[in-house]
Amino acid sequence: MTQAPLQPESPSAAPDTVPAELAAGADLLAQIDDRGPGRGSIPPRAALSSDAPRQSLAGTWAFRLVPTPRDVIDDGWLHDVAATADPIGWGEIQVPAHWNLQGYGSPAYSNVQFPFPIDPPHAPQQNPVGDYRLVFDADAAVLPHRVLLRFDGVESAATVWLNGIELGTTRGSRLAHEFDITEVLRADGNVLAVRVAQFSAMSYLENQDMWWLPGIFREVSLLARPAGGLRDVHVTTSWVGGIGAQQGDATLELAVEREAGGSDAVVVEIPELGFRQELGHTGVGTMALTGVEPWTAETPRLYRATVATATEAVELRLGFRTVDVVDGVLRVNGAPILLRGVNRHESHPERGRAVLREDTRAELLLMKQHNINAIRTAHYPPQSHFFELADELGFYVVDECDLETHGYEYVGWRGNPSDDPRWLPSFLDRIERTVARDRNHASIIMWSLGNEAGTGSNLDAMAERARTIDPSRLIHYEGDWSSGSVDVYSRMYASQEEVEEIGRAIDEEPPAEEGERERRRRTLPFLLCEYGHAMGAGPGGLREYQELFERHRRIAGGFIWEWADHGLAVTLTDGRRVLRYGGDFGETTHDGNFVIDGLVSSDREPRPGLVAYATLIAPVGLALADDAVSVWVTNKHDHLDLSHLDLRWTLVSDEESAEGTVPLSAVRPGDTVRIVLPGFADAERRQVFTVSVVLRVASPWAAAGHVVASAARVQGSKALPQAASARAVVVDREIAFAGARFDRRTGRLRALGGLGVDGPLLGLWRAPVDNDLAPGWDEPSLPSMEERWRTGGLDRLEERLVGIEEHDGTLLVRTRSAPPTFDVGVDVEYRWQAAADGLLLDLTVEPTGPWTIDWARLGLDLSVDAAPRSMRWWGAGPGESWPDVADGVLPGRFEADVSALRTDHVRPQESGSRRAVQDAVIELTDGWSLLVRNDAEFWPDGLAVTVSEFSRAQIAATTHADALVADGRTHLSLDLAQHGVGTSACGPGVLHPYRLSPRAARARLWFSTASAMR
Repeated sequence: MTQAPLQPESPSAAPDTVPAELAAGADLLAQIDDRGPGRGSIPPRAALSSDAPRQSLAGTWAFRLVPTPRDVIDDGWLHDVAATADPIGWGEIQVPAHWNLQGYGSPAYSNVQFPFPIDPPHAPQQNPVGDYRLVFDADAAVLPHRVLLRFDGVESAATVWLNGIELGTTRGSRLAHEFDITEVLRADGNVLAVRVAQFSAMSYLENQDMWWLPGIFREVSLLARPAGGLRDVHVTTSWVGGIGAQQGDATLELAVEREAGGSDAVVVEIPELGFRQELGHTGVGTMALTGVEPWTAETPRLYRATVATATEAVELRLGFRTVDVVDGVLRVNGAPILLRGVNRHESHPERGRAVLREDTRAELLLMKQHNINAIRTAHYPPQSHFFELADELGFYVVDECDLETHGYEYVGWRGNPSDDPRWLPSFLDRIERTVARDRNHASIIMWSLGNEAGTGSNLDAMAERARTIDPSRLIHYEGDWSSGSVDVYSRMYASQEEVEEIGRAIDEEPPAEEGERERRRRTLPFLLCEYGHAMGAGPGGLREYQELFERHRRIAGGFIWEWADHGLAVTLTDGRRVLRYGGDFGETTHDGNFVIDGLVSSDREPRPGLVAYATLIAPVGLALADDAVSVWVTNKHDHLDLSHLDLRWTLVSDEESAEGTVPLSAVRPGDTVRIVLPGFADAERRQVFTVSVVLRVASPWAAAGHVVASAARVQGSKALPQAASARAVVVDREIAFAGARFDRRTGRLRALGGLGVDGPLLGLWRAPVDNDLAPGWDEPSLPSMEERWRTGGLDRLEERLVGIEEHDGTLLVRTRSAPPTFDVGVDVEYRWQAAADGLLLDLTVEPTGPWTIDWARLGLDLSVDAAPRSMRWWGAGPGESWPDVADGVLPGRFEADVSALRTDHVRPQESGSRRAVQDAVIELTDGWSLLVRNDAEFWPDGLAVTVSEFSRAQIAATTHADALVADGRTHLSLDLAQHGVGTSACGPGVLHPYRLSPRAARARLWFSTASAMR
């Protein structure tokens, strides 16, 4: 039997009324799908530090979550003033916070792709809705005044009721909204209800390469507005003085909006300057000041000021500075500046984007300690306290609007809201709220319209609106390559070669046939708003970028992507705290560990890439002269001389050490001086000479003695012991030679002085790093490096013993290592000799056949029958390094335990390489130690030594660091050469000087089980 298809009812058959349950869901859907900017809130204004009463509503709220808007039932309890009993289905939640980090649902991560169909303005059907309810009494100090209810951040769309009265809706998740509740608020038993949809029409504008984390995640508060008080205060400062001058003339432009009910004067005071002025009732005026110290990122001088009426006083911290562009050069206070920056999302492994002021301060201190002077607020305005701290500590900030429509890239930008006039009110609302809230901060030098939102008339209108509100700052938007509506030419992930072409082009006169926009673009500063993608090991190639930034006068610098990993912490059933990335929470659409891409870990532990970056952008350049007793010091500051710094030197050998300090003088920015230091060079001894520039006295961001820049040089080396005579003796399947045992079938070393080993074995492969897994933007048509290596069989070389023979006290082992499938290989000769308490190895490597791929590394792999405990070494350190991430490590004598020898990437990958090693002692858990020494005469660059508890195969096969299990052995690699890491995960691949093409090599090494360096 077949059933007739259901037929839609005719309009006449429709019921006259819709059930309340359905009506609630339908009404909510209409609100969620609204393209508009929200309704009911008052016009945006500055975030002000006022003495007017304020009441925080943070704390425990009642909460319920339903899976879709159609599941919403308006049962009355949400905003019923009379309701008292808690109904079924409600729990508790903390505010501010994200609900899916408090046990209600799960987080989800995506980068470019929307996790729902592109069907604007409609949100997906699976769209969790959270209802919040708080019963509170109003503070007595708040009640006598006009009162505002302020939300600093709600994701994604909210409807707000107070005492049963709907106040309005919020749109713009990272933007503040205020509602006038004067006529609704009462003394006791207020019921505040907020209904929040995770997704809305606004989600099409907020696709910002981050976790989707809904909820009330920023502060909620009541603000008293005294009659005649200060509704808004807008200040604009400027400063004029000579470059490097400590004082100059300044202006302060003030525009005040008053609350109704006052006729007294507005009074402005700056006590440190002895300044006081009455501006009359309107509070608008321009004031000239003298003897003012300038604000810069290097000298973040702030003056406390008050703007007051009879009923309210607002405190401001004023920084006087002028931002301008002259001849295409970005300047602050007349001096060219170089942005040594990072992109920063707000994130915390437990709290998501609900970050605390102390979280932010700790981050900014760490940035200052690593020479970072600029931040792009990717991709939305952070909490207000960020700008207060940026003003105080000294950063140049690009304040980015809460806007990104990147997912439209998947459909060729078809239907992009940026060029759809129906979205224009929301675009304008977002830039207005951004500028109005933040414009009093000296640290902000540019407004950014948003990120990766294509092009269109709405963006042009945003630029014009920002200029109208605040003409004192530059406009940035990377997507406007024509630079028609912006004041800087911005790009992301342009290769070093392209940046050099841009640098040359903007330093030259434009051809006469160029169009007007192209000619204008050449007059603008150029910056990389994103470059050096810091995912996993890397980023490589930063030195080449920095050299270009310093060479071309109109290149204003750039911002590394990005500051921190965004791993979210979870607790396993066994109590372990671990970090997770995209796809770990059941998402069907996600971008994996692409959210783990920071210079610091989710817990703000510096990665090797940050150490390298800090060295490259250091505001002092150091170069050791060939005479080994003097150093060239270059001042790379934009404004400061060097009189606040000392030069500290140390000389360390195996036998002794010496040190000293030389005060630096007032070396001006751009100048170089030669400083002569005591000389202790001794060609007969191995020594390392190190110079460091340190803070003479404590600063607000670091203690006295903090190292700003360093350089070092090794003099001399340790010779290998002389070879001794030895004879090979065959015993069953082994060959005994010089206290060691070799396998007759493979030629591999099986024991050294009683310590069980397996190897050495030629190694050409590494556990892929994140940058190996994607093709570089410079090679878009080629496979990734990982695929090339895997297809080429580097991860499964097969070794064939060619022969073993003894001749004149030397045991010669010849092998060929080759990948399956191909007619290529590597011939290896191991010439073993007795020496002291160990073995000398004369190694020869010769590739054969038509190799067509680069190698990941060229080295020897050994495994030892005991777990590693620590390593001591002479070489580069203390951290790991790669051929193209070699800055920030210095030659010296170092020691580290096994946990410090690796970098704990959330997704396991190759790590831990210590390069330029002359000799190393690996201490083992069973009391043994293994010594390896390189002969600098044969291989002057030294070894790259990697010690791990895990095999490369295990590392490559494991998706999360917490799943790695040590096998009780030491996995040791001694590399003669390595392939660089580049930034292929997002950006150009490995530069050619750092690629490892197949090559021959020869080295001499000494292995011993001695317990100390010799």
